[in-house]
Amino acid sequence: MQFSEEDIRLQDFLRGKKSYIVIAVTVGLLYVLQAVLNISLRLYLTCSGGTETIFNNVTIEEELKNLTDERDELVQKLEQYDMQLTGLRREKDELQTKLNHFDHYLKQNWIYFSGSFYYISTTEKSWQSSRDDCLGRGADLIIIDSKRENDFARKFQKRLWIGLSDRQSEGHWIWQDGTSLGESFWHPGEPNSYWGRDEDCAEIKYINDVNSWNDLVCTNENFWICEKKTGV
Repeated sequence: MQFSEEDIRLQDFLRGKKSYIVIAVTVGLLYVLQAVLNISLRLYLTCSGGTETIFNNVTIEEELKNLTDERDELVQKLEQYDMQLTGLRREKDELQTKLNHFDHYLKQNWIYFSGSFYYISTTEKSWQSSRDDCLGRGADLIIIDSKRENDFARKFQKRLWIGLSDRQSEGHWIWQDGTSLGESFWHPGEPNSYWGRDEDCAEIKYINDVNSWNDLVCTNENFWICEKKTGV
């Protein structure tokens, strides 16, 4: 049987917790034993007039010192286990938060890919209406910053609005977050403002071509793809 990383972390957490309890109990018993020996030593020395007695070739003072050293060593281990347990609890809480995050979006038909969640629309709208829908979902139109992500978006076999436009300045294409266009995947001859039309918004059109982008009039209606970065 193979265990997931979360199962292994949970097993480590439980083993650490058991060791923590054993050491804590042992330290407590050592404190009690040391107290008993201290009292016994004082009573004995008082009754014997201060005569030092050898017990199994080790003086009571030496025995107490040994117990104190053992106690201090166990206290140090106890502190180390306490730190490890705190770290494991924190990791467990972080994993649970991530799992809840995944569960929330997957139940709403989002798709996870390479650190982001993506939502593919089932209806068609203008570029701005599509973006408004993404914003309403706590996301935005996709920003494509690699060939891998572009290939991912093409696989849905739909013409899709992406978060790229030159509406603010003709010919200066920027992403919806204000960053300038870097690596691009324009189809040969694009963007071209075909027949002099005001094509200021970008779409994925040529789905069977790596260079799949096309410029289009922003009021045309398309499907769209939202992206929400998670950092997971």
